[in-house]
Amino acid sequence: MTQPHPATPTTAATHPDPYPFYADLVANRPFGYDTNSGLWVAAGASAVSEVLADPACRVRPGTEPVPRGIVGTPAGEVFGELVRMTDGASQVRRKQVLLSALNTISEEQVVALAAEQAGKATDWTDLQFGVPARVVATLLGLAGDLPDEAARLIGEFVRCVPASATAEDQAAAAAAAARLLDLLGPHLRAGSGGLIGELVRLAARDDWPTTAPLLANVIGLLSQTYDATAGLVGNTLLALARHGQPDDLPAFVAEVVRHDAPIQNTRRFVATATTVAGHEVPAGSAILLLLAAANRDPMANPDPHAFRPGRADPQVFTFGRGAHRCPGHVVAAAITIGVTATVTGAPSLKGYRPSPNARIPVLKGQLG
Repeated sequence: MTQPHPATPTTAATHPDPYPFYADLVANRPFGYDTNSGLWVAAGASAVSEVLADPACRVRPGTEPVPRGIVGTPAGEVFGELVRMTDGASQVRRKQVLLSALNTISEEQVVALAAEQAGKATDWTDLQFGVPARVVATLLGLAGDLPDEAARLIGEFVRCVPASATAEDQAAAAAAAARLLDLLGPHLRAGSGGLIGELVRLAARDDWPTTAPLLANVIGLLSQTYDATAGLVGNTLLALARHGQPDDLPAFVAEVVRHDAPIQNTRRFVATATTVAGHEVPAGSAILLLLAAANRDPMANPDPHAFRPGRADPQVFTFGRGAHRCPGHVVAAAITIGVTATVTGAPSLKGYRPSPNARIPVLKGQLG
């Protein structure tokens, strides 16, 4: 049997088992410069926490706030307004509006909707990607065939997000963004029900001058659901196959988030020279934060490699922290609970989808 190539900081997310590699980094080089990738790499929980809290470390490089390949396209217009891709006071205000709107949705509502949609899934891919996107589209207030179309389009749009996006990916994303803007725009202008209606109301109260940021971040809610929830659903199903049905499914899903993180890493770009873990990091540097490694740092979580649902006060980095903590993490977990409670088939692992940062298993077996 051919052995997999050794994991590296930039390939570990899709390695069959990156966790021994992460453990070695945490123990021996929790923060340092990787000459092969040209990136600073934060693996230890303390270093990751420092970077996430450092205002000098931004979500986009100062010289390229929007990827060059989508500047001037609908995808670029959306990208430039996303709270996950911007920093500063306006980002904080916009994110608070998103959080306030999301807080009007109960977890029970999301779980029930996810279970309903899971019963209609046609295969494992649809279960992982289509169901979460359709759930969020429905929560937004879309009805009829629109959730299906939104799910398809968001799969095209997210192709522009990774740094590895090709010109073809960016062109597909631009076309998808244009259609999403057309699809969602009338709902914003009409002040429809669902999350869109709540966002319109809250944005008006917060005196947003235009609807462009609102429309972009509605698309952002769909896009943040896509890869992260697909990975969480898949990794939870594999964990259920290994460990059996739990008494407390929400606690089980929460431990999957920590133990086999669907989002394994993220990046930060140093705007002004800073110090991390005692190292001087020059302006213009890029830092790769190994969130999955920090989750398994024994300084953050005792006996970190053990799968132990119901941990007391677990320290989890998967969805970020601080200003850029993912606003949809509760929705992602609720969708996963609804989906995995419904599925009766026990999938096996075929491999992992190519991705620089997401750990999304390709499942095989009978979908029941």
